[in-house]
Amino acid sequence: MIADQKVVSLNFTVKDTEGQIVDSSEGGEPLVYLHGQNNIIPGLEAALVGKAPGDEFAVTVEPTEGYGEYNAEILQVVPREAFQGVENIETGMVFTAQTESGPVQLVVAKVEDDNITVDPNHPLAGKTLNFSGSVIEVREATEEELAHGHVHGAGGHQH
Repeated sequence: MIADQKVVSLNFTVKDTEGQIVDSSEGGEPLVYLHGQNNIIPGLEAALVGKAPGDEFAVTVEPTEGYGEYNAEILQVVPREAFQGVENIETGMVFTAQTESGPVQLVVAKVEDDNITVDPNHPLAGKTLNFSGSVIEVREATEEELAHGHVHGAGGHQH
């Protein structure tokens, strides 16, 4: 059964409230993660506790238990010069910026002459998400996986 410190493999599909598929393991590799280590969003992790291989799940995750509320106050206007080597900057482009707390993904929200508005919110911030899927496997984590806080090997992190 799914519990903290177990390695979980699952197939899943996540849709937004309009029914659009946001992400899915369909036709690809299952999601493999170490449960209880904040490797997946809290609302989904909590809903999976106690499930066993073969169990299906359907859970609605509100923004507070997902990717957080959308925060318009963190949008920033940066000068065009900050995008060295990029000739055409367009709305919707995604860049990675290095910050003191690690890499942050930025989406270009608006382009006005030499002022570029970037949005560091997660693309799914503020969205209610509907997850469905099935549990494939639950196994004990290795000592190395527990020490590192994530899965190694097939479907997991490679060092």
